[in-house]
Amino acid sequence: QVQLVESGGGLVQAGGSLKLSCAASGRTISMYAMGWFRQAPGKEREFVACISWRNSTEYEESVKARFTISRDNAKNTVYLQMTNLRPEDTAVYYCAADQDYSGIQDLLEEYDFWGQGTQVTVSS
Repeated sequence: QVQLVESGGGLVQAGGSLKLSCAASGRTISMYAMGWFRQAPGKEREFVACISWRNSTEYEESVKARFTISRDNAKNTVYLQMTNLRPEDTAVYYCAADQDYSGIQDLLEEYDFWGQGTQVTVSS
């Protein structure tokens, strides 16, 4: 089992920045595909960004050039740097791990382990 704990969420004004962290424990995640997803009130959980074991990345269109996903295998941690935040980025952000695949993975249903989420609120 892998335990994932997100941190770094909070309240920020539009145009501001936040950096989310996802600390993994129980197993090393260096070979896992890792992803960030978000869920706004009344909406389904959606893909935000993912990173492969070789640090290839993919982003949802609306966050390209504003968000950056990265991983530090020595710390068993994945990050999501968010800049130029918009009110529509407001959501609970979840980290996820796919233990069966090491490449780019943007399909929510393929992920095996999830964190509890961290709230990001962007005020206008």
